[in-house]
Amino acid sequence: MTTAHELRELTDESLADRLTEAKQELWKRRLDLATGQLDNTSEIVMYKREIARIHTLMREREIAAHEAQQAQEA
Repeated sequence: MTTAHELRELTDESLADRLTEAKQELWKRRLDLATGQLDNTSEIVMYKREIARIHTLMREREIAAHEAQQAQEA
C-alpha cells in the first residue's frame, strides 16, 4: 500500500491508473472472500482505504485547479 505522500508525487494520469488497479484488486479480494480463498480479510480494508486516498487527492487537485481559475478571472 502506498502512503498519501507517495500518491501526491504522481501525475493525474498515473493516479487514475493507480485507482483502476486498486479497484481491480479490491474486486479480486472480494471474489476470493466469496469463494473462501481469502486468508487475510484486512486486505479488503487496505484497498478500500487506498481507493479513498486516491479519490481525496483527485478532489484536492480539482478544487485547487478551480480556485486557481477563479483567481485568474478576478
